[in-house]
Order: sequence, then structure tokens, then C-alpha cells
Amino acid sequence: MSVLVVGLSHRSAPVSVLERAAVAGDDLVKLLHAVHDSAHVAEAVIVSTCNRVEVYAVVDKFHGGVSAISELLALHSAVPLDDLSHHLYVHYEERAIQHAFAVACGLESMVVGEGQILGQLRAAFRLAQQEGTIGSELHEVVQRALRVGKRAHHETGIDQAGASLVSVGLKVAEAHLGPLTGVRALVVGAGAMSGLAVATLGRAGAGEIVVANRTWEKAVRLAASVDVPAGAIALDDLDAALADADLVVSCTGATGLVLTTEQLAAHGFGRGRRRFLLDLALPHDIEPSAGELAGVRLAGLEQLRTAQEAARAVGPEAVEAVRRIVADEVAAFLSAARAAAVAPTVVALRSKAAAVVQSELARLTGRLPDLDARARAEIEQTVRRVTDKLLHAPTVRVKELAAAPGGDTYAAALRELFDLDPKAPLAVSRADLPAEEPSAGDRPWRRTDDEGNRS
Repeated sequence: MSVLVVGLSHRSAPVSVLERAAVAGDDLVKLLHAVHDSAHVAEAVIVSTCNRVEVYAVVDKFHGGVSAISELLALHSAVPLDDLSHHLYVHYEERAIQHAFAVACGLESMVVGEGQILGQLRAAFRLAQQEGTIGSELHEVVQRALRVGKRAHHETGIDQAGASLVSVGLKVAEAHLGPLTGVRALVVGAGAMSGLAVATLGRAGAGEIVVANRTWEKAVRLAASVDVPAGAIALDDLDAALADADLVVSCTGATGLVLTTEQLAAHGFGRGRRRFLLDLALPHDIEPSAGELAGVRLAGLEQLRTAQEAARAVGPEAVEAVRRIVADEVAAFLSAARAAAVAPTVVALRSKAAAVVQSELARLTGRLPDLDARARAEIEQTVRRVTDKLLHAPTVRVKELAAAPGGDTYAAALRELFDLDPKAPLAVSRADLPAEEPSAGDRPWRRTDDEGNRS
């Protein structure tokens, strides 16, 4: 079984395609199960954010896994597969691990170094756990990715140099409105992105913050989290708050428009007073034509692509340091995985040796039935000690050799030299795994590049 990543992001697709591919709520759960239940897929996790949709899967066939996942993404987004495939990227085995670690560190984010991705990755992991679509392999990959991301932010300055998407958006707002001190802000939504917007506005000294959300209790909790004057309203009362707002930040999971141009115009937008609209949702919450109203500026994800320039302001030393961390962590992860892969063969070898010892001791008992118990115990201990000493060096050495690239050949050599039953190592490896895990012999690829070609 091998790890596969199929996805699209701000690097590979325009916002118009990302909007159609975006998935959340019940649709995300349905897609997660559809991927998990498809042919060749044993485990699945989906990371869906405002600028990426990625499927992480454990598959037994590269081409079969890619085809199944790509077709499901096309079906979900209603983008013809021939069109969607131009925007999809595929990473496999070593490159899939490298990509997961890089994403967790913020190297693949629209704004390099932003820390929100760790929370989003953690949420994807928990959802997969709740829905039963994650197994031991992806569990280890995602958990390690989270640790690598934390390490990168702790040991380098990448999170200090790379602002979050919210921070970049509010800097654009500041350029249009002036300093945000005293500004009257309306935040629509109460998710992670909205929470960050409220916190940032609070630190900036906003004069008033109103949080609107479908679940009023969540809006109340978010409004109470800042020290500036803040209140909460239900989403149905949104119109009443628009008239006073200088700045509107919207990030909901709605599938349709939350704010229309007509609605905004009816509440004073476009009447000379400067207003700013920040749309961080995917698909977008605010009708694009609202930005054409007089005195109104609208910034959405497409406009914030210029925030990628902020990545150039990130110290090259910090980025390079994170890349070294990722490279080191990938090497360590793969080395440990290769060493673990040979363990079942080592256990099978020792089990066979123990069986041989037991057989010979039984044979000795039959030939020397009058042997006293003390002598029999001494002989048994001696035979077992000799066996352990003979096996110690080769088993320790094969574990060391297996940790290096191409180390799986040593496990195969061990099975051949000691004539081990091919099913014995598999039985050991499957002892703590789900029943549907395919056999090692079903794995058609050993090392591949991003396209799945043998290397």
C-alpha cells in the first residue's frame, strides 16, 4: 500500500475552478466516504481550505487510485474531468510525504508561512477519524506532518514573516480606509477564518465589531473573545448591521451569495462613503459587482493572489531553513517506515527458529526419555541461547540496512535465504491492521516519481 495525494490549489487552478471544487459540511463527508469506498483506496483524508482541495489516500494501485479520485473530484465539482485534470497535481509515495510536510509548514500556502493550515489539517484528521476513513498509515503521516509543521514554526521565523490571508486582506482594507483604529466592522461567519479576523481587528483597535452567524450562540462566543466593543446578531438580522459598517469581512460555508450588490446598495454602500468588503469564502459570499459601487472596494481570493508577493518578503533564510527541516523529516520518516517494514520478516524468522528449536527438543525428549529435568532444562536453555546469538547479528543488521533506500530487498533476501513462508510475514504485519488491508504482493510500485513512473 502507498500514499497518494491528488488535489488542486491556488498554485494550479484559478479561483473560478477552486470555487466549484470547494467542499464543506455534509458534502465533505459524502466525498470523503465516496473516496474511501472507491476501488483501490484503503484510507482517505480530505483537506479542504479556501485555497486548496487535496485528497490524501492509501492505495494499492497508483493509476487506479488516481483515476478513481480524479473522477470523484470532477463529479463533485461538476467540472468535466478533461478540464479538471489540467489543474490537478499528483504526488506519490516519497513525494506525497514531502508534499504533506511542506503543506503543514505553510510552504504551499498562498501566503508562505501562515499558520492556519495546521488547524485545517488537524480538522481534516479528526473528521477522517470520526468517519472511520483513516487507518494506521495515514494516521502516522498526518500526525507526523502536524509535528513537522509545529517544529518549523517553532524553530524558524517563517510564521513571523508570512502573514495569514486575513492579515493580508486587512492590510489591503487599511490602504483603502486608512488606519483600522476606530473602524466599525461586520464579520459574517464564526469559523476559524472569521475568528482570526475578529482577533486581528481587535488588536488593531477597531471601534466596534459585530459578528453575524447562522448559529447565534457561536456569534456570541466569538464577540466575547475580544476586548473592544463587540456584539452578536443572527444571520437573518444582517441587513440591520450593514448600514453602520465601514468594513465587512465575510467567510461562511454557504453555497450561494450571502451579500448581493442590490442588498449592499440598499444599505448605503455606493453613496460616497468609503467602504471595504473582504470576501474570504470559497465559493465567494459577496457578489463581485459590489466592488463597482462608488467608494466601495472588494477584495476576494482572486485579488489576494497578489499577496503571494508577501512571500517574497519572507526571509529566504527562514524558507530555506523550513525546507531543510522538511527534507530531514521526510528522510527520517521514510527510514523509519522502511525499518518497520522489515520487522514482520524478522519476527517470522525468529518464529521459525523457535519452532525448529521446539521440534528438536521434542525429538530429544523422545530419544532420551530418562533424561533428568535439570539436564533437560540446561540443554533447552543452551539451544535457545545459541539460536538467539546466531540470529542476533543478522536481524539487527537487516534492520539497519532496511532503513536505507532500497532496503526492502534485504527483507526479500532474508525470506529467500531462510525459506520463510511468504504468508508468515504478512500474517505478522496484518495482526493489528484492518481486515481489508491487501497483501504486500498486491503492491505494484516501489519507487515512483509524481507521475507514478518507476525510478
